[in-house]
Amino acid sequence: MASSDPSKNAMRGQGNSTNSGGGQTVKFARRTSSGRYVSLSREDLDMSGDFSGDYMNYTVHIPPTPDNQPMDDSSVAAKAEEQYVSNSLFTGGFNSVTRAHLMDKMTDSSSNVSDRVTRGQAGSCQMPACDGKVMKDERGNEVIPCECRFKICQDCFADAQKDTGLCPGCKEPYRSGDYDDELPGFAARALPLPAPDKAAGDRRMVNRNKNPDFDHNKWLFETQGTYGHGTAYWPQEDMDGDPNGKGGPMLDANEKAFKPLSRILPIPSGIISPYRLLIVIRLIFLILFLIWRVRHPNEDAVWLWLMSIVCEIWFAFSWLLDIGPKFFPINRSTDLDALKEKFEMPSPSNPTGRSDLPGVDLFVSTADPEKEPPLVTANTILSILSVDYPVEKVTCYVSDDGGALLTFEAMAEAASFAEMWVPFCRKHDIEPRNPETYFALKGDPTKNKLRPDFVKDRRKVKREYDEFKVRINGLPDSIRRRSDAFNAREEMKMIKQMRDSGADRSEPIRVQKATWMADGTHWPGTWTIASSDHSKGDHAGILQVMLKPPGPDPILGEPDENQLDFSDIDIRLPMFVYMSREKRPGYDHNKKAGAMNALVRASAVLSNGPFILNLDCDHYFYNCKAIREGMCFMLDRGGENICYIQFPQRFEGIDPSDRYANRNTVFFDGNMRALDGLQGPVYVGTGCMFRRFALYGFEPPNPDKLIANANKDSETQALNPTDFDPDLDVNLLPKRFGNSTKLAESIPVAEYQGRPLADHSMVKYGRPPGALRGPREPLDSATVAEAVSVISCWYEDKTEWGDRVGWIYGSVTEDVVTGYRMHNRGWRSIYCVTKRDAFRGSAPINLTDRLHQVLRWATGSVEIFFSRNNALLGSRRLNLLQRLAYINVGMYPFTSLFLIMYCFLPALSLFSGQFIVQTLSITFLVYLLIMTLCLVGIAILEVKWSGIELEEWWRNEQFWLISGTSSHLAAVIQGLLKVIAGIEISFTLTSKSAGEDEDEFAELYLVKWTSLMLPPIVIAMVNIIAICYAFARTVTSAVPAWNAFIGGAFFSFWVLAHLYPFAKGLMGRRRKTPTIVFVWAGLIAITISLIYIAVNPQMQAGGGGGGSAFQFP
Repeated sequence: MASSDPSKNAMRGQGNSTNSGGGQTVKFARRTSSGRYVSLSREDLDMSGDFSGDYMNYTVHIPPTPDNQPMDDSSVAAKAEEQYVSNSLFTGGFNSVTRAHLMDKMTDSSSNVSDRVTRGQAGSCQMPACDGKVMKDERGNEVIPCECRFKICQDCFADAQKDTGLCPGCKEPYRSGDYDDELPGFAARALPLPAPDKAAGDRRMVNRNKNPDFDHNKWLFETQGTYGHGTAYWPQEDMDGDPNGKGGPMLDANEKAFKPLSRILPIPSGIISPYRLLIVIRLIFLILFLIWRVRHPNEDAVWLWLMSIVCEIWFAFSWLLDIGPKFFPINRSTDLDALKEKFEMPSPSNPTGRSDLPGVDLFVSTADPEKEPPLVTANTILSILSVDYPVEKVTCYVSDDGGALLTFEAMAEAASFAEMWVPFCRKHDIEPRNPETYFALKGDPTKNKLRPDFVKDRRKVKREYDEFKVRINGLPDSIRRRSDAFNAREEMKMIKQMRDSGADRSEPIRVQKATWMADGTHWPGTWTIASSDHSKGDHAGILQVMLKPPGPDPILGEPDENQLDFSDIDIRLPMFVYMSREKRPGYDHNKKAGAMNALVRASAVLSNGPFILNLDCDHYFYNCKAIREGMCFMLDRGGENICYIQFPQRFEGIDPSDRYANRNTVFFDGNMRALDGLQGPVYVGTGCMFRRFALYGFEPPNPDKLIANANKDSETQALNPTDFDPDLDVNLLPKRFGNSTKLAESIPVAEYQGRPLADHSMVKYGRPPGALRGPREPLDSATVAEAVSVISCWYEDKTEWGDRVGWIYGSVTEDVVTGYRMHNRGWRSIYCVTKRDAFRGSAPINLTDRLHQVLRWATGSVEIFFSRNNALLGSRRLNLLQRLAYINVGMYPFTSLFLIMYCFLPALSLFSGQFIVQTLSITFLVYLLIMTLCLVGIAILEVKWSGIELEEWWRNEQFWLISGTSSHLAAVIQGLLKVIAGIEISFTLTSKSAGEDEDEFAELYLVKWTSLMLPPIVIAMVNIIAICYAFARTVTSAVPAWNAFIGGAFFSFWVLAHLYPFAKGLMGRRRKTPTIVFVWAGLIAITISLIYIAVNPQMQAGGGGGGSAFQFP
């Protein structure tokens, strides 16, 4: 590659690398003074004959293959390419060229992140008129590819290799092998290329020969070739003392007993047996009670009896759906020591103790920096980068669906601060590893800390974190001031051009109000002042590798008096990628589900971790060993059939009384534990570790069938996608997954690497030990360009993404639907409850925010009920009780229709003097007493086996009635209107500022008006009016019927007791409830009362009527 451009910041374009056919084309681009780019063709440049400094060509570096070997110094070239990739911002999309913009710096406060991480002094390239920086390795040391010590940057080095292959300093050829990384056990010998296995490869070779471009990566994988070192290689015979050539010794089952990584802990029989017995007893008496109620109507108030019996039958059905799946609750435990012993202990074949654990890709999604503060997201990222898991196996991806420069620069700041925070956490075993939470902990920070320099280190890191927060919080103002300055400069340039050209100065000057990056170029995403190609729904795809992939071996820090002493600490950082998918008008981007699918595709191309863990931007690692806990299930015997591991959601910042049941402990510690004893818990959106292969829409593997179909000699071989799905033809892969060849090739690799370890005869379907100890291949520009293409807005067109593959579209609760599809295909899931909470996040504590959150969940459930995802239509692979649980998920909002009716019954009874039964007979009271006692017993035993508190159970019951009469009702109405009339209704929220109140729970007392509050208010006021009316009637009656009043008032007070938290929320701290709330509610309640009295004119204050019909025996 030849170039006369001395600047290394010129734009580099390359062809879209999505299609495998044909070679990469060279693209030219001119960078204007405004930071915009103008593409030119080769013909334009040839005709002009002017190769000025404004132009630069860029050729994609093809990874070394047997028929495409570099001239010299392949290791140095790969490092140069990888450093270029990690310092470049890649953009592209529909009908546009994928470009790589080399970044001078990402924020105003720092140069590029890689330089900050290395801590080294920035050396300059010695080539004439070049201002580039010298190449560096992972430790930050300068890489000098020639013995003459001539310093050169990666761009000039690539130019020299392409032109003459001579060092510009000494004019001698570069020598190969002097700077190659030494790989333990393989440095002294060549790696042969075996011929393809005839039995396993004939069919694939036929398909491969149809493609003019031979795919060496696929050839290496399918033929067990050992050229190079990837994440799956097979050393040959007599390598490292392994005669079997399987990467490590296969253990003899007779030599060592199988040690499981996880165990099931059954609930004590003294608790679960009475629990099941009480459920059966209550079910029997419930059926008998309903039969008795149907046979004994209230002839004096048939309408009241009919309303009550209909509600009671529905409540019985709803209770059965809820309690049925709770018959087999279980607990689980993990053995982290066994996991370490199996995958990370040194052995004769692995003397350095390299980890054999599979890779994990962690997804963090955010969409709006105004609603989701960048500081919160940055702290989540820092907790991920410091997890206790092999560094080279972790890759963190953040999806910015808003394409905001604020989020981008905040992530760059987080990557820079991670240089200090991550080694500090490793050195002193910090928990939790969210710096905001850690420094806010109360208590003695030196507890259980053994190193004498902990206090000094902590003080230093705390000071740096405070400065980090100042920088993050100052980013909005910094971006605004920077953009104003650059826009003013552009305006001055335009005025000068108009003056020089003699144009009419009376015409208004129109300059685009762009948003500018720190290096003086336009931000390719969303601008503060939206414009064409730069708005939330219209911008290019953006991808930035902020931290490049680390090497396979630890890099120890160096002692520094001015910095922290990390001399015995691994200072490597995991790979970190910023991504913002392309958005264009006219495309349905499918909200969060679409963003998650874009992450799945991009990560498959870049890192292809066989497991994926997704987190919301406000959920962080509270337990740094959470990934290891999940791996104990995924990699245990039979783990190949597990589609995901769901962790419980735990929340911070909730008021001590948990007024609105924000912690959801009954659901997370009760329902989810119970489902774990069936086919597994439902997927609830965050804190979930997926098997990537399950997300691709495949069924769980059947080892015997797969091996027979694929004609394999061993169950430890890699298979093709068509082996798992006989209906999936090789030629139909693009129809299901899109036209990315790299993505299709990554599928069998991810499946193979995610298998359990076949180190014992009891493991029938696994991979051999040592297969994942090799280093990952370095990133190159072609790979990143492919990742940019798969996040384009058009990529999913005419594919099965969102329908069968990835997160499922069509519902606001895409999480539940995605988990249901997997269970419906026969997969099972696991509920992982750790001793120390795995993750923690935030939850709304304000009443209005909580109601709107529940409204969104209930709306999604209604959508599920009216879709083909209704569990009534599920396959036979769905467990019966699991099916009941999913049916309940879709039907629970409809209970609100009967619940509201039932909440008005006590008031109607007091107004009319009637009751739901004609007389309170002994039979009725006995049935009622037995069912009540059974319900109390079930609740107490459920509290015992789930570990929740009785108060939490009661709070859940209270909020069930509050949400059932408000959010659930609105969701049903909204769903019915959408299905029947196609009308969509949205319930808007008007927020108010909390003012200057510094109380931690100030948001709890904030009153925000919403229409969802009306039904509970009306129910409360109607019952209060009914009690007052019945009391006045009874007092003024000639023959007071106190028994009738007490009986009706008891049930009204029961309703009001459930609404007590709602009433407290309306009052706020200083009774700031809007007056209109009481005016409207009062008018509605009075109107209902007057209408009823008008309909029953025979009711007089003197009593009479049906007052005597309500008599205690």
